[in-house]
Amino acid sequence: MPVFLYPIIFLGIVLILSSFFTVKQQSAAIIERFGKFHSIRQSGLHLKIPLIDRIAGKLSLKIQQLDVIIETKTLDDVFVKLKVSVQYKVIKDKVYDSFYKLDYPHDQITSYVFDVVRAEVPKMKLDDVFVKKDDIAIAVKSELNEAMMTYGYDIIKTLVTDIDPDAQVKEAMNRINASEREKVAAQYEGDAQRILIVERAKAEAESKRLQGQGIADQRREIARGLEESVEVLNKVGINSQEASALIVVTQHYDTLQSIGQETNSNLILLPNSPQAGSQMLNDMVASFTASNQIGEAMKNSKKNDNKE
Repeated sequence: MPVFLYPIIFLGIVLILSSFFTVKQQSAAIIERFGKFHSIRQSGLHLKIPLIDRIAGKLSLKIQQLDVIIETKTLDDVFVKLKVSVQYKVIKDKVYDSFYKLDYPHDQITSYVFDVVRAEVPKMKLDDVFVKKDDIAIAVKSELNEAMMTYGYDIIKTLVTDIDPDAQVKEAMNRINASEREKVAAQYEGDAQRILIVERAKAEAESKRLQGQGIADQRREIARGLEESVEVLNKVGINSQEASALIVVTQHYDTLQSIGQETNSNLILLPNSPQAGSQMLNDMVASFTASNQIGEAMKNSKKNDNKE
């Protein structure tokens, strides 16, 4: 084979190989012939005429995201930075429009985002910006969809992903939040203290009530025991006064015996002479006698008054 044929064969192989090309999944290729649009090729293996057709460009049909940071002022004159994330994609049936009608889609989307945000945020106070961030995102999506649909782009979703007020404003907001939380904490502590005091008072009142009831029951049982003792002594010929004296003396010496059993006791019983029981009994009898005489005198006085 002549040597001069080798370059021709090599050139032919190169031309044949260059006539084949592939397009990746979720992509589209634009073919131009002599500089004029010819066709759009989707994913797969394709053939073009060498030196006549060329791949003018490729577009991704996947969902893409563009983050736009805008600084603007709120209604209450607070400067704030918003980060708006725009998710968009090329419409499969409008690849021609997206490739030929718009050179820089990112710049176009950014301009619309700036325009909408700077029109919406100045109408709101800072607190409303945080509360109504979804309304801002919806307004941006509505405006972008209407504008970018003409260029073959579909706006999937817009999100306000960050709201960053001025540093001094954030510091003031943190102080306000801290003060509010301290106020709530103080209220809870006050309520807890009040509940504790009330419950403690209730417990003390219940304790006093039970203590009083116990003392009353104790005295009732003592009185019942004394009554039974007097009845027993009466049956053996001892009158009530003698029985009372015997009981008082017996209790007096029982008390002395009980105190004597406590080696470390500092209690002193006064009076503690042998005549103490008898003296107490005489005092009690004198008191009862005087009380009865006063009662009889008052009854007689009332009867005389009624007769007159």
